[in-house]
Amino acid sequence: MINVERKNSFQLRLTRRLKEETSHNLDIYLFVPGELGLSTQLISEEAFYHAAINVSRTYYSDEYLLPLVHSRLASRNRLGSDTYRLSLSLYAYQYVVAMERTTQAMLVNANKLRHARQEGREDNSEVQESAAGLHDQLHEMINLSDGILKRLRRNQPTDDSLYKYFANIDNYLSWFTEQQLLALMAYMPRGGEFADIRRRFISVCHREDEYRSEQQYNAGRVMADPTRMSNKMRLLRRLIEHPITLKQEALELGGGEQKAVKALATAVVMTFVTLGVLQLRSVLGDISALFVLAMAVLYAMREVFKDDLRNTLWRWLRKGRPKWRRQYLDPTRNAVVGHQLEWSDYKRFTSLGDDIQLMRRRTVAQREEVVLHYRSSSRMSPTRFLSGYEHTRETLNLDISMLTRLMSKGKHHIYRLKDGQAVREGVERRHLFNLVIRETGSEDTAYLARWKVVVSRSGIVDVEKVAESSEEKKSP
Repeated sequence: MINVERKNSFQLRLTRRLKEETSHNLDIYLFVPGELGLSTQLISEEAFYHAAINVSRTYYSDEYLLPLVHSRLASRNRLGSDTYRLSLSLYAYQYVVAMERTTQAMLVNANKLRHARQEGREDNSEVQESAAGLHDQLHEMINLSDGILKRLRRNQPTDDSLYKYFANIDNYLSWFTEQQLLALMAYMPRGGEFADIRRRFISVCHREDEYRSEQQYNAGRVMADPTRMSNKMRLLRRLIEHPITLKQEALELGGGEQKAVKALATAVVMTFVTLGVLQLRSVLGDISALFVLAMAVLYAMREVFKDDLRNTLWRWLRKGRPKWRRQYLDPTRNAVVGHQLEWSDYKRFTSLGDDIQLMRRRTVAQREEVVLHYRSSSRMSPTRFLSGYEHTRETLNLDISMLTRLMSKGKHHIYRLKDGQAVREGVERRHLFNLVIRETGSEDTAYLARWKVVVSRSGIVDVEKVAESSEEKKSP
């Protein structure tokens, strides 16, 4: 299963869980509207890959309490300090990721509910059901959050070398939980049914703030300055992610082949140029102005055809072959735990597989779409993972800021009737991108789904999964 969400104004975040030691194949097709005029002359495959694709992998565990068990064993001197740090970081990281995703979904629902009430639809049965569902979700979230934090704080290590790791993680989780609750409170509908959950959120925020003060996690000057506090917490977040994020070594493939193609193209062209010079010598005889002019034409043709021949040979040789290779290493032992091959290219709609074409459901209106394709093929070695972990979690950030620069600036206007008068309103220009993703290897059956991504020049407006693609499908 793949989850796609809006990370920030210009980035989509794709996450998936990689299952044990099977091979994993991922294909991402981004259908860009033809009116943007995208082409390889504007953005090459290599430029899009380096600027728009960012991949990272972390350890993952289905047994959510397993990292906490490992950390407690380490605190009793049964495991090393590296294991303690990694296990506690993994426990905290999985909590942070889950809460971020839950909060984001609730914020979307809260905004919809608030807009519905502003429009006077609070008596609508669907709106009432949505409010009741959001209320229950908020209560469930705060209960789970309290339980997770209590489990973490139940066994504080007495060893100073271990306590510093615990303090950093506990400090960040306390602040992070408070920030997520405050964000929900800011967008929570103001109504009688939410008064109790609002009071509980406020109580938890006060409790966490007092807890951090009692533990003396942060200096007074840091707490008094929101900027310094935010920067410190961002640093703690990086310290949490560091021991569980696999290191990467990237290598661009085809370097030796490219040199060989360049040498071959030069040799072929120079052979014909030399034969041409000998032919000119036999026809024109002694060196003359005409001979010099003919030589200049031959060398000009050499420069033109050498590059064309080299590019043609290179495209023919590398067609369909991977362009980059990643090597994943364990962050503590530097042992190789997996490899990945990657492709990035432009595709024509007619060259896509039947399943992708059917999923896109192309019509005449989308005839001019440009298809950006990214593919990865990886294989992990869980026997080399940290003991107790057999899964990884992959996060792929897709940055579309390069594409938004192709959109025209400004707004266009529409007219509508309001109180018997014609009113002109400015409307933001928006474009619809389609994102089709196919994955094999993580589950028993192939997964194929499509998302609609509404984009304006100022960023991503909305991400919606197409309902017809919400269930897993087998590739033909």
